[in-house]
Parts: sequence; structure tokens; C-alpha cells
Amino acid sequence: MQYDVAIIGAGPAGLSAAIYAARGGLHTVVFERGLVGGQIVLTADVENYPGFEENMSGFDIIDKMKKQADKFKAEFKDEEVVSITFDEYDKIIKTNQQEYKFKTIIIATGANPKKLEVPGEERLTGRGVSYCATCDGALYRDKVVAVVGGGDSAVEEAIFLTRFAKKVYLIHRRDQLRAVKIVQERAFKNEKIEFVLDSVVREIKGKTFVEDLVLYNKKTKKTSELKVDGVFIYVGINPNNQLIASKVKLDEQGFIVADETMHTNFPGVYAAGDIVHKVLRQVVTAASDGAIAAFSAEKWIEMYYKVVRHVVD
Repeated sequence: MQYDVAIIGAGPAGLSAAIYAARGGLHTVVFERGLVGGQIVLTADVENYPGFEENMSGFDIIDKMKKQADKFKAEFKDEEVVSITFDEYDKIIKTNQQEYKFKTIIIATGANPKKLEVPGEERLTGRGVSYCATCDGALYRDKVVAVVGGGDSAVEEAIFLTRFAKKVYLIHRRDQLRAVKIVQERAFKNEKIEFVLDSVVREIKGKTFVEDLVLYNKKTKKTSELKVDGVFIYVGINPNNQLIASKVKLDEQGFIVADETMHTNFPGVYAAGDIVHKVLRQVVTAASDGAIAAFSAEKWIEMYYKVVRHVVD
């Protein structure tokens, strides 16, 4: 049996694509191993998703998206995709259970933030440990937070957090920041930011929520503790591109390069969400990507697949 659209990944981008594709009458299959939702389900309070005056948890937002996709008869398969092969007409997906054939594919596998891999980080994720200041910054109004990292994202987010927090510590393992000079200058001029250089986080402590960071100074060889209410980690992100790394065009960091229709450089293959090269990774932009990708996939089937395949046959 050949389906219309395969969506790999059931985060906000994948679910949005499923809603639009299934509502458009396409036979839609979503593959997601384990928990539906992606990183957003780890966020306790989402304040900036349009249309919700009261805070909602990431889990609640995903639950509503999933129910909406179910309403339009999108089919969900709890199977691990182990390989993808495709040509101009047929896209073959092999899972740990069976093989499927599709006309189009939407890659929505997302990205994962790089972690510090220190004690307390995993346990306190969503309870003071965050990887998204834009998502969670407003929760720390008049509190003390730390940002770990020295690149553009870390410094820019430290500046952003000063809108809410009364104090922001910027912790970096080197003696100089890696961010571009103009961003550094803005940070240095911000009285709310204190720089903790030559230091690494060895442990994140707290019973229920983050309370302290254990720091190690690489120059003095001394260990200290820093009391904070939250810590934002910006040491990079890893795109989940293992399935398509050699099949579509990627940027230098490994994110998929897609055009304004979310089309990759391979015919009939689309991408959406955090896996895509883009300037902002948020639930709202992921949902937008998913909608565009599904719309484009539908047009691909109508205008290319049916017409060209019919002529070839």
C-alpha cells in the first residue's frame, strides 16, 4: 500500500503538518517512537503561544494538537524509523517493524540541546534547568539566574533575561567570550550581568527546583557554589539528522536547508521545525513550518506526482 504523506517526528512541527495534511484529504502517517511532543513537553509553563491567555504546559499544548490531528484521521505509528530511501517518485520508510511506501515525506525530527552532562541536570530539567530563555525567561521575574555558554546565543539570551531577572550570571569556560563583539559590548554595559569566566559547572543542586550551581575555576583550581533560581544552558544544539544526513542538503551545523515552501533540495521531501536552518526555534514557528510543509506536499502530489507519474507510466 502506498500512502500520501509520511511525517517523521510528532513535535509541534510534525503535529501541525499532520493536521494540515490530514485535513487536506491526504492519507497521512506520523511516525514517533515513544512520547509524542518532543522537547516542548518538558516545559512546565508556556506563556508566548498565541491564543492562550493563561499559561499552559507544553504537555497540554501537545495534547490538544494530537487530538486535533486525530480528529482529521491522521494515523500515528509508535515505531522507530531506521532508514529512509527515496527517488523522485517513491519514498520508502523502514521501521523496526515493517516497510512503508509514500509519495512525499516531511522531516520533523527536531534538534536536541547539547547538555552539560553533570549531576542534577537531567533531574531538574523543567524545574529550573532550561535550554530556552525565550520560552521560560518570564518565569524568573525578579529572580537570580545563570546562563552557561559564551557564544552568540548564550550572550544574547543573557541580555534577554535581564528584562525579567534581577541578576544574571554568565558562566563561560574560557577567559574570553566567543560572541561577536557588538553583542559582547552590549552585555558588558548591562549592569544586571555578572561574568564568571574560566569556570565550568560541575553540578546542579536542588531538592525540587534548582538552588545552587557547583562551579570549578580552571585557573585557580578552586570549587565554589553559586546560589541561583534557574540556569539556562547554551552550549549548542544537535540536529536529529541521522536519517537524512547524506540525502538532503545541510548547512555547516547539520540543519536541513529548505526553501520558503519547506522543500529540501530533493523532490518531494520537505522539512519543518527545529531540524531546519532558521533564525528562531519556537513552538509557533514550528507550527508554521509544519503547515507550510503539508500544504506544499499536497500541491506536490496534485501538480507533480500525479501528472508526471501518469505521463511516465
